[in-house]
Amino acid sequence: MSSHISARAQQVLKEDIEQTLALAHNATKSRSYLYPFKGMLYFLTHTELWKPLRSKLIPYLTLYSGVLGSMFAVTYIPQLTLMAFVNGPFAVFTTAFLVVSESSTIVNLLARNYLLRDAIFDTFDGTLLSRNAGYLVAQGREVKTHGDVIERLGKMLRKPFTSFGINDLIRYLMYLPLNIVPVIGTVAFLFLRGRARAAHVHERYFQLKGWSISKREKWLKDHDGPYTAFGIVATVLEEVPLASILFSFTNTALWAADIEAQETSPIENIASRLLGAQGAK
Repeated sequence: MSSHISARAQQVLKEDIEQTLALAHNATKSRSYLYPFKGMLYFLTHTELWKPLRSKLIPYLTLYSGVLGSMFAVTYIPQLTLMAFVNGPFAVFTTAFLVVSESSTIVNLLARNYLLRDAIFDTFDGTLLSRNAGYLVAQGREVKTHGDVIERLGKMLRKPFTSFGINDLIRYLMYLPLNIVPVIGTVAFLFLRGRARAAHVHERYFQLKGWSISKREKWLKDHDGPYTAFGIVATVLEEVPLASILFSFTNTALWAADIEAQETSPIENIASRLLGAQGAK
């Protein structure tokens, strides 16, 4: 009996290791973890994309500083007392990371659903326009023919989905105690948080494509590795003050534009070959 259980345990462990390795391989191959950095660079070098953010920058800074200051004033000492039992002298740093993470979650919940909601979707759609995917944007809103990519954005035809909801907050609170375990717990926390982001990364893109819920779920399942890698990097970068707002605006749109280009390029290649063949005749 014990030998059977041991053999079964080894089989399960082997399967988990193989799945993890496959996940890591797919994530590395996709290079999706680079998009948070690409998003910031693209945002900084395309000044027309700054417009939706400009009017929201001061309110966002006020919100962020208010939440961060309040969290450190109210929760740092109580959490430090708890963390000191587990992390010893390192508790000073792990507790600070924890408070920043908690503050970022609160700010994201408020900013993405209220303060920055329209600005985020405007910049997402504007980025798609700048990457020659205007036909896709037109599935969700009116697109004008004159002006820069932001000025061309018209009335919304499809209401964008909520990017951060109560379920995300519940998951965050569930994963939060993992930070009590030194190093391994924090790594597990970042991994689970990153993986949980997968369902929201391309909600707007899926909406513009008109995909059904089942098709979205299949896509996310088939590309679990890339989305997890992207989510982990994006989660880590959110701990950097101000960085999260810059990364959030363009990274997912750039990735969506590249996915769209890969999906349409084979059709374009076939058309080119057909035209070439007709010309030869």
